[in-house]
Amino acid sequence: MRELVFALEYEPGCNGVADALADHPDARVRSLSLHATAERLWRVDHATGTPEALDAIEDAFLDGDYYADCLAAENCGATQTTRVLDRADNRLVRYSNWERTPTCASVPHIARDHLGDGVLFETRHEGRHYTWRLIHSGDGDVAAFFDALETAVGDCAQMEMLRTADTTTVTRENDGTSSGLSPTQEAALQAAVEHGYYESPREIDVGGLADHLDVPRSTLTYRLRRAEEYLAKQYVAGERVAEERLISH
Repeated sequence: MRELVFALEYEPGCNGVADALADHPDARVRSLSLHATAERLWRVDHATGTPEALDAIEDAFLDGDYYADCLAAENCGATQTTRVLDRADNRLVRYSNWERTPTCASVPHIARDHLGDGVLFETRHEGRHYTWRLIHSGDGDVAAFFDALETAVGDCAQMEMLRTADTTTVTRENDGTSSGLSPTQEAALQAAVEHGYYESPREIDVGGLADHLDVPRSTLTYRLRRAEEYLAKQYVAGERVAEERLISH
């Protein structure tokens, strides 16, 4: 089995959920379940954020332009059913069922075409950054998959490869390098340290750092957040191991 992780960075106005999340930077959407056949796609998503953010996310899911990840540039005429499974002040769980038309395209359907049946999908959406994690047999044509995806996405999003590896050689938090961070995350973290982003007071803000690295502000924010998340989890895990060793002795 092979693991494939990549991200789509959406341009403004190209994806309603991305626009809603960009307006509410503290909100997140992650998939709890995502399945696709040749004719249909259905998924359950978990969103967190303020009540205002969740309202905006819910509206985006209901909008006809979204259609559960359809990449068609024009209205594809697909039929989507969506309903709320759970709603609280800071969370939203939503179910979507999407029936394709011949003009529809999506990441899962393109993956099925080029990577074969039985592909597993996991997504995380923060701001305009939409990360996909795919587990596939390894027998398909990854290059053809990305060529087809690039054609379908067009000018609406930029693609970024984060990881491709055998599933037996990676962990969930590992993004491909010996440090556990992807090359782009390592570069963002190194630049942040070198330019005083973590000094108190800060010598540079995230906007200035993004300009220096020539990347969108939302992309840099995403990379730093994921790097910090990984390092924090590694630190806590290390502290627990140290405590267990002290107790055992």
